[in-house]
Amino acid sequence: MASNLILDAKVMLNLIRVSAGGIAQFLIGTSSWVFLMRIMSEFGSEVLAGYTIAIRVMLFSLMPSWGMSNAAATLVGQNLGAKQPDRAEKSVWITGKYNAYFMAAVSLLYLFFAKDIISFFNTTPIVVERGALCLQVIAAGYVFYAYGMVLTQAFNGAGDTQTPTKINLVSFWVYQLPFAYLAAFTLGWESTGVFVAITTAEVLLAVIAMIWFKKGSWKKIQV
Repeated sequence: MASNLILDAKVMLNLIRVSAGGIAQFLIGTSSWVFLMRIMSEFGSEVLAGYTIAIRVMLFSLMPSWGMSNAAATLVGQNLGAKQPDRAEKSVWITGKYNAYFMAAVSLLYLFFAKDIISFFNTTPIVVERGALCLQVIAAGYVFYAYGMVLTQAFNGAGDTQTPTKINLVSFWVYQLPFAYLAAFTLGWESTGVFVAITTAEVLLAVIAMIWFKKGSWKKIQV
């Protein structure tokens, strides 16, 4: 009934504050991929096609990993709500470990069968070559990516959406995009420079997230 409805501005503002970090994370990540696509377009349509196929394959294989990362966020929220911060931390590291196992298996699949995977979608030699190299280079950092995904989602689960936003900003805008441009054009690595930038940015994100997570400030967040 309408008489039971109450406008609670404090709760609404708190929801906006918490969600703003999540929105920013999505925008930072999405915009960085757009700019990477723009850099890749400089090397021809076939190279761009190989890169696009590789990224689509990568996103498909990451679905289970995203599921485990979201589970970590839920576990953190539940355990912090139950006043069990140590159990929340333990659940994150356990989830990260199993996610790393999964990602390691996927990375081995890419390292050995990258060309077969890309050629299933396109048999043009340059498309297969660049797409396969993209998968292999990115796969080299998959174990780090596994922990990075879980830890950033753990921050979100604790209600600390600002920390992963800052980490994403540093990893993708401050490091990844400038390095991709420098490696691709200044160093002459071309598309390989973009692939290396993606991998090293994910490694950087994971390392920063681990250091920040161990500080434990997320345990004191009040939502």
